[in-house]
Amino acid sequence: MLNTHEALLRNRDSLSGQVALLGLSDAAVLASLPCDGGLVQTDHFGIYGGWSALSRWQPVFGYSSEALAESAFDCVVVFMPKSRPELEMRLALAQHLAKAGGTLMLIGEKKEGISGGAKIFKIALPQAFKTDSARHCQVWEGAAPEGAQAFRLDDRQQWHTIEASGTTVDVAGLPGIFSDGRLDDGTALLLSTFDKLPVGPVLDFACGAGVIGAWLASQVPNLKVDAVDVQSQAVACAEATFARLGDGVEARAWASDGLSDVEGRYQLLVSNPPFHAGIRTDTTMTESFIRSAAQHLEKGGELRLVANRFLPYLDWIRRYVGPCEILAEDRRFNVYRAYRR
Repeated sequence: MLNTHEALLRNRDSLSGQVALLGLSDAAVLASLPCDGGLVQTDHFGIYGGWSALSRWQPVFGYSSEALAESAFDCVVVFMPKSRPELEMRLALAQHLAKAGGTLMLIGEKKEGISGGAKIFKIALPQAFKTDSARHCQVWEGAAPEGAQAFRLDDRQQWHTIEASGTTVDVAGLPGIFSDGRLDDGTALLLSTFDKLPVGPVLDFACGAGVIGAWLASQVPNLKVDAVDVQSQAVACAEATFARLGDGVEARAWASDGLSDVEGRYQLLVSNPPFHAGIRTDTTMTESFIRSAAQHLEKGGELRLVANRFLPYLDWIRRYVGPCEILAEDRRFNVYRAYRR
């Protein structure tokens, strides 16, 4: 069991009535809680997919569900996300969900930045106090204020304009997704390799805010672009980015844990896949993607991705897709291309 979930159990006596758990990772902890049930929320589609059999608990994916009702919960627990902007957003949602005077809790590990998170928690709730410190975790508690501002995800959306190889695209951003408004170096290197643009259907895997798919769609008339990501904010941003391209662009985005919710075949699979899960290096998602890539490529279809040079993707691509070449490289990144055998 995760340390943060054990910390929740150590403080279960603070839970009562209807409870909302924001950022829960493992639903196994729910059976040991004394409360009447409530809501469990995650921004990870894979975690959400494992919650279909829950009873007494309403599973929610992301930040826009009708189940996220104002002042509906007696206690709201916030698990630390990976960044300060995400924590601020999650705390804003928590205040929206909680009844005035209800309990708000923040739980996080030292390595997740709970010390800094506690400072943000105390800015929102000046009377907050630490209730527990064990297993490298801290638990903070405070009373929900009256008159909390209603929460709307769209209110937190920002727009940035990026330029790559002479083409500009407007890109949506949310906390944790394209938040610095800058095209990352890996994606820039990847896009620079498209001296010949694709003509068939394209899948942008781990699409983030939809930069790659939107850049391709803006240059190739009538190009069909699909995009998937496991993270709710990424899907919301990609949808907004594609909509900004205007009518006549055939681009869409949806949530998928790897390629599990992808059907059909493509002429091009393209990606700048992440290799972190929280604060840990984790390449399992990309390995699974590469293993399954050939099943979603037309005969002779292309896989093209960019990755940090130290990651073991070259061998995996050769093993599961076909002969692989390095199209471009710099001190940090390689761009790989392989065609389905």
